[in-house]
Amino acid sequence: MIEKNDLNKVKESLNGHIGQKIKLTAKKGRKRVVVRHGILESTYPSIFTVKLDNVSEYADTTRTVCFSYADVLTNTIEITLPNGNELV
Repeated sequence: MIEKNDLNKVKESLNGHIGQKIKLTAKKGRKRVVVRHGILESTYPSIFTVKLDNVSEYADTTRTVCFSYADVLTNTIEITLPNGNELV
């Protein structure tokens, strides 16, 4: 069972890396994995946001996505720094 202390540890860990470039690996189920690069934008009480790099090579657009801290605890997503260290 996920406890509130665990969620606070994830949030504190992410707070130290706001504004840094990260690699985000999201498991979409049934062997589907999506890997994106972006910048950790901000943290809120129950979610955090990541501004993804260009989604398309033909358009100069960016996309902001949000995840809950429970997603990190349940390994639905994995966050890796450019030097190879995994967050949390």
